[in-house]
Amino acid sequence: MSSVASAPVRVRFCPSPTGNPHVGLVRTALFNWAFARHHQGTLVFRIEDTDAARDSEESYNQLLDAMRWLGFDWDEGPEVGGPHAPYRQSQRMDIYADVAQKLLDGGHAYRCYCSQEELDTRREAARAAGKPSGYDGHCRDLTDAQVEEYKAQGRAPIVRFRMPDETITFTDLVRGELTFTPENVPDYGIVRANGAPLYTLVNPVDDALMEITHVLRGEDLLSSTPRQIALYKALTELGIAKQTPVFGHLPYVMGEGNKKLSKRDPQSSLNLYRERGFLPEGLLNYLSLLGWSLSADQDIFTIEEMVAAFDISDVNPNPARFDLKKCEAINGDHIRMLDVKEFTERCRPWLQAPFAPWAPEDFDAAKWEAIAPHAQTRLKVLSEITDNVDFLFLAEPVFDEASWTKAMKEGSDALLRTAREQLESADWNSAESLKEAVLAAGEAHGLKLGKAQAPVRVAVTGRTVGLPLFESLEILGKEKTLARIDAALAKLA
Repeated sequence: MSSVASAPVRVRFCPSPTGNPHVGLVRTALFNWAFARHHQGTLVFRIEDTDAARDSEESYNQLLDAMRWLGFDWDEGPEVGGPHAPYRQSQRMDIYADVAQKLLDGGHAYRCYCSQEELDTRREAARAAGKPSGYDGHCRDLTDAQVEEYKAQGRAPIVRFRMPDETITFTDLVRGELTFTPENVPDYGIVRANGAPLYTLVNPVDDALMEITHVLRGEDLLSSTPRQIALYKALTELGIAKQTPVFGHLPYVMGEGNKKLSKRDPQSSLNLYRERGFLPEGLLNYLSLLGWSLSADQDIFTIEEMVAAFDISDVNPNPARFDLKKCEAINGDHIRMLDVKEFTERCRPWLQAPFAPWAPEDFDAAKWEAIAPHAQTRLKVLSEITDNVDFLFLAEPVFDEASWTKAMKEGSDALLRTAREQLESADWNSAESLKEAVLAAGEAHGLKLGKAQAPVRVAVTGRTVGLPLFESLEILGKEKTLARIDAALAKLA
């Protein structure tokens, strides 16, 4: 299956501004953006904000901020403009009303006066008889007298699209050829009784007017595709649409328990990953693997490499499971790919309030620049930097009591006294000299380096695990290191 159209590629990303952006939404944005950039096409960023009860300006601003943070540029849309403005559906209501009327006038839609209670009763009867329970076409061909009777009863009609009585077959770029029979795709509502247009109308109408060539969206929307294809045909007959776009339905992103990752799952929130210090390039690298891969043996790549290789027909239709540990590991690889200067800059938010537990005046830029290359080799996410370097900027280490208990075994006081003596005479301009001092102290007590350095590490940094110890001691300095060993000896006593 080829994903390249003869006409210039035009794709769209059209989220609703409800709540915080989530990683499934980001994956959809990524695939659309990469597809557009691969084909030197156009990405239309459109806001589907017709649900006044759920949409908010705060969420709208979060969407724009998220797109900028992720590095996604768009060719048409909010803040950019374009030939098909406006790009917020709440500002396009007159367009939808006009199209709905043209569909009614052309016989492609009709007014339905059925009450919800009547619909429910007929659906239950259909289920009981083993028949499809979708809309049964009750109002398809009402007489003028029936319409007048419903009006007299004060019924407010919705507008339904009249589905053709024919099988609909299309080729999905991800799933191949798919077929839907008429009994499984009944007539559907496109305008509410209060005149508000539904997603089923506004989404394809905007795609038609904005001349979208490829619709890449989630698998959960697959069942609505035959409806949209029929609507495109009607819109083309009315001179509103020029073409029917090609569809590609992306696989589900699964969370815990092999359930679809929902907006309510804690690990789905994009804000969570930003707050933890994921790099945009690391997060996007991992999300691209949820259904696609650069090659069978390469998981780590840049966004530029993805764009160069991306083909929607290579996307796997099977559900993809979100694995947080793998996501963290890939992000750690991208941290190590940064230039050291870039790494130090990206860490800065976590070295300041409200994340940093030290006073601003206690932060030592020279010490930070010295420790940064060692920290860069250890982090999975940038927020880990705070705990890893706090010993440099606090007056005394923050002791993790579990670490203290684990490291300070019987005889640790004697070991620390010997280590202090060795460190007193060591060369403090050489991490190797400091290592030799602790190694000598360990040998004096029959311990290898790993066992000997554990009490020293906890005494100086407060933790059993952290950055390379001897480089850390060198940067902290002789005076503070020995003072902390003295404080640990007093605590042991």
